Amino acid sequence: MSRDTFQYICRCLKPTLQRIDTTYRLAVQLEKRVAVAIWKLATNSENKTITHLFGVGISTACDCLKEFCSSVEEILLPEVIRMPNAEKLKELSQHFEQRWGVPQCVGAVNGSHIPILAPPEYFNRKGWYSIILQAVVDGKGLFWNVYTGQPGSLHDARVLRLSALWEVAEKGKMFSQQLRSIGGEDVGYYIIGDAAYPLTSWLMKPFPDNGALTQQQGIFNLRMSKARVVVENAFGRLKGRWRCLQKHNDCSLNRVKSMVLTCCVLHNLCESNNEEYREE
Repeated sequence: MSRDTFQYICRCLKPTLQRIDTTYRLAVQLEKRVAVAIWKLATNSENKTITHLFGVGISTACDCLKEFCSSVEEILLPEVIRMPNAEKLKELSQHFEQRWGVPQCVGAVNGSHIPILAPPEYFNRKGWYSIILQAVVDGKGLFWNVYTGQPGSLHDARVLRLSALWEVAEKGKMFSQQLRSIGGEDVGYYIIGDAAYPLTSWLMKPFPDNGALTQQQGIFNLRMSKARVVVENAFGRLKGRWRCLQKHNDCSLNRVKSMVLTCCVLHNLCESNNEEYREE
């Protein structure tokens, strides 16, 4: 993360994170509070390591993380990750069509498991405990809708139906704004998902590969697959930068959820500002 991005975050969160000195002790500076939290999210270091690096107590380090995540949720999340308006939807659809030849597509949806220590209902099909992060990304890999906190044992389609995205989309308030004739059908905006998701007027999925696909269906599936990779890449870069999402988290479920949302916001900020990402 560059200094400019770091300072931008500090300025945005100053109203809620700034502390003043008291008669009994000096307050931890705003920049250090933000740095402690970001370091924890990026490295998942033990609190003892963080106390040595930054010269703060363990309880202070924990407070910095908790307050930072709460502030990001309150101040930055509504600004950085939000539903696109009509103008933005048009821009998103143009990008998907120009890059992958998928007209009217405005995003790709998928779910990713975040490891935790939790009760049995959070035991996923992969053999470990997790909560699910459902995200919709644009063609550049930026999140414009995120939903997290559901047990890892739930199917992706069930998570979608529990999310606010499903409610908004089913009411027709979002994706039907701009219709376009494709193959004789009036098609509105839509997002794309894999075979796990239901087929709706606003969510496209590939044809089931039963071994008898037509040439046109095969081409359709190929284009869907290529465009859908963008969400997988976004999850990879999210977890690559913010390593706390890769290891079992022993915090409370609410705290883990807050950390996940915070990392999604930081991902968008880093990607938007073209921060260096090291594949290794």
